Amino acid sequence: MARRISLSRYLIEEQRARPSPDNDAGAIPADLRLLIEVVARACKNISNAVSKGALAGVLGEAGSGNVQGEAQKKLDVIANEVLLEANEWGGHLAAMVSEEMEGVHPIPHRYPKGEYLLLFDPLDGSSNIDVNVSIGTIFSVLRCPDGITEPDDLAFLQPGVKQVAAGFAVYGPATMLVLTHGHGVAVFTLDREMGSFVLTQDQVKIPEDTSEFAINMSNMRNWDAPVRRYIDECLAGKTGVRGRDFNMRWIASMVADCFRILTRGGVFMYPQDAKHVKGRLRLMYEANPISFIVEQAGGASTNGRQRIMEIQPEALHQRVGVVLGSKNEVERITRYHAEAMK
Repeated sequence: MARRISLSRYLIEEQRARPSPDNDAGAIPADLRLLIEVVARACKNISNAVSKGALAGVLGEAGSGNVQGEAQKKLDVIANEVLLEANEWGGHLAAMVSEEMEGVHPIPHRYPKGEYLLLFDPLDGSSNIDVNVSIGTIFSVLRCPDGITEPDDLAFLQPGVKQVAAGFAVYGPATMLVLTHGHGVAVFTLDREMGSFVLTQDQVKIPEDTSEFAINMSNMRNWDAPVRRYIDECLAGKTGVRGRDFNMRWIASMVADCFRILTRGGVFMYPQDAKHVKGRLRLMYEANPISFIVEQAGGASTNGRQRIMEIQPEALHQRVGVVLGSKNEVERITRYHAEAMK
C-alpha cells in the first residue's frame, strides 16, 4: 500500500468519517476506538508470549480446567490474564466475560466504568499451541443495556446483531488483526519493528463461490444427513452433481480457518451432530464475532437452520453449530437442512 496506516490512524479516520452516532452511516465513538486499541495492545502482548514458546516456558498444560471442563494450556491462562488486566482500568468497559471463566468479570470499583461489554476467547485453537500451528484471540463488543451499573449474565445475553465491533487476531508466521465495527472488514499486520498494527487490507470481500471446504472428517459418523449430503457431493468431484473438484482444509483453529476464507473464500463447518447435539463452538465468544466479520465481508453464517447472529442467547457458554463462509455454499447447506426437515 502507498501509505502505512496504523491501527490508531485508521480508527481515528473512521471516527472522523462518521462523526455522529445518530446518522445513517453509523459511527465509531471515541470510547470504542480506545477500547479496540487496548484489545489490540493485549493481542500484541499475547503474540509476544506465543512467539517465544518454549524459550519462555509457556508451552504445555496448566494443570487446571476451564468452565467447560477442558484442560487448560499455560498460554490459555496467560492470554486470559493479559486481556483482563489490560481492559480493567481504561474506563471503557462495564464488565467482561471470557470463555475461560464461569461468570462475569466486574470492573474493579477503583476504576471508572464505561458503556461497553467485552467478550473474548483468549486463545482459540489452543490444541495447536505445542505443535506450532496458528492460534488466535477472538473478541466481541456489545453496549451495556441502559440503566445497568453492575452487569450480570443477562446483560451479556444479546443476539449477535447487537454487536458494535468484533475482531480476531491470528498468531501465525505474521500476527494479523481482523476488525469490523459494522462498516466492512479491515486487516492489519503487526510490524514488530514499529510495534504497531498496520493496515494491509481494507474492505475485504469473500468470494460468493468456492471449491474449498473445512470440516473435521473424524466426526463423519456423527453427521446429520444434510451435512453428509453436502460433503458427499464435494468429494464426488467432477463426476458428481457439482461437476467440479473440491479441496478440503482443516487446521483445527477457527481463526486460522476463517482467515483463509476471508483471504480466498471457502466454507467452514462445525455443525451440530449426534455427538455435539447443541453444537461444539461457543455462540458468544466464537460464533457471533466471527459471523459478524464474515457477514461484513459479504459472506454468510448460519447454524444450518437460521442466521447465527439472530439467535437469542440463553447462557454465557451456550454452544451452537456453525456453517460460515462463501455465501452461495452456506445457502446451499442451509437449504439442505431445510429440505431434510420437510
